[in-house]
This record gives sequence, C-alpha cells and structure tokens, in this order.
Amino acid sequence: MPPRPLIVRLRNWVGDVILGVPALQLLQSHGLQPVLVGKGWAPALLAGEGWPVHKRPEGLRDCAAQLRTLRHEARAIDPGFDRRENALVLPTSFSSALEMRLAGLKAVGYAQEARGLLLKRAEAITYGGHALTSYWGLACRFLRIDLPAPPRIELKTTPADQASADALLAQHGIAPGFVVVCPFAGGLFEKQDKTWPAFADFTRELLKTGRDIVACPGPGEDEIITRDHPGVRGLPGVKLGVYGGLLRRAALVVSNDTGPAHLAAAVGAPVLSVLGPTKPEQWAPWGPQVRVLRHWPRWPTVAEAMAEVRAQLPQPAGSG
Repeated sequence: MPPRPLIVRLRNWVGDVILGVPALQLLQSHGLQPVLVGKGWAPALLAGEGWPVHKRPEGLRDCAAQLRTLRHEARAIDPGFDRRENALVLPTSFSSALEMRLAGLKAVGYAQEARGLLLKRAEAITYGGHALTSYWGLACRFLRIDLPAPPRIELKTTPADQASADALLAQHGIAPGFVVVCPFAGGLFEKQDKTWPAFADFTRELLKTGRDIVACPGPGEDEIITRDHPGVRGLPGVKLGVYGGLLRRAALVVSNDTGPAHLAAAVGAPVLSVLGPTKPEQWAPWGPQVRVLRHWPRWPTVAEAMAEVRAQLPQPAGSG
C-alpha cells in the first residue's frame, strides 16, 4: 500500500524540530507519509529525511489556506484521507489548532490552551518532561501504541550536503579532530540569559590543545567570533543541512543551549552541553554521546569544562 499522507505542523525552533524527528520517523515506519509545515529553514534541516516540507506563511488566513491546499493534495493521493485522523499538531498554541480546524483537518494534538473543541483528539500528555519524549508520546498516542523513545535521533544528511561540508573543511584546511564551539544562544530561559559568561575564556584554553577550533555563526553573529573568540575559525553562512554534515565530522561540539547542539547530537557528534538556567531534564540534547555540564544556580567554570573536554578528547601529540 502507498503511504498515507499525514499533515504535521512543526514547532518554530531548530532544537524543537530536531527533537521531533524520532516521532516523525515512527509515524513513517507505520505507513504514514509526513507532509510537514514549518519555518523557512526547515526544508534544509530535514532534507536528508526526504519528507516534503512546506514553508508556513504569516497570518491565520494564509496558514489555513495553505493547509486546505495540502488537504486537497492529500485527498488526491488517499481517497480515505478525510475519513480518518489526518493531521498532527506539535505546537501547543491555540492558533496552531485553530488553523487545522479552519482547514477542515481532523488533527490530533496536546490538550492545552483550551484546544479540545478544535482538535479531533486532544491528548492529555504532560508537556513538561523532555521535549523529545513529549513529541514521541504524542506520535504514539496518534498511532494508539506504546513504545519507548529511541536512545538516539539519527538525523540523516543528504549526500550533497555531506559533500559540501567535506569540501568546506578541505577548503579552509581544517584538520580531522577539530572541535566546534557554539557560543551563541538565542532567547532567554525563564527570563534568564542562556549564554555561558566564561565561553570566551574557555575557547582561549581550548585553543591550547592544538586542535582546530571552528564556529559557524548565524546571521549577525560573525562579530561575536571575531571580537570575543580570536583564533577560532569562523565559517559564516553555512546552511543547516551542510552544518549537519560538518558537525558529523567533529571530534567534539561544545555548546550553549542552542539549536546546533541538538543538531550535533542528532547526527551523532559527541556533545558537551554547558547549561545555566536551562533545565536539562526538558531541553538537553538527546543521545548517549551527550555530556551535560551544569551546576545551577552557578555557571560551570572553565576548569570544569576543560576537564570534561580532556576526558572526551585525547591530547594530540606535542600539544600543551
């Protein structure tokens, strides 16, 4: 039987989308074809999985119109589309459920924000444990099964993106065994800054290991590297799919609470996640190769972080 389309509204942050990948893979393994709606960066991020990803427009009217178009296309593939539960809402907002209702979709989602009347089925899953298990649990409820969450995410990279990542590393003469640092953190957690205050001091110590230290700043972040992290090899403008291929080659990724940390863990890179106010039980990167360093209400010290680095990375011959 051909796969049955399932329209899925993604979350709005890179980390959330990555943590939702196992849920989407589970749905696909049960004969459903995820048809995804999300932010403009989502197609590049998820290109390796092969799912169709549509950029979500602005405004309730346009969002509902887009979903109606996708519903029409799904009916052409699956005549029984309208007779079954046919959509999944990963966000918890009222508006995301309303868009589905206005498009005539029979959506399943979290029973939050008084959305019960808008959804075909509202699931009372506590959205407060780890985000990955919350998304996984919602997918299991959709399928009416009960399975444990997988130990790792295993996000795929397209061959073209991996080739571009390898070519970029070769172009800049970055040697194997390099370390990626992510000293950026968008937004706040419970009104508190998520950026490790000692990150600049840490990178200075990290450079003494003799390894190439790499950063891939996003829009507006170039100055952070040149100003605060001299000696770090900045590679700006790397698209998310290529970034995943680059992280896959890293010996270690050291990061704040930010999307690239989740991307690194998802492609199997060793990750040292340095956290402050962020709750690791809810938002830590997912995978057996992830180490979390957190001593809140104080931030970790440079010495503590370097001890973790040395435990994960053997010192190259001749390094200090």
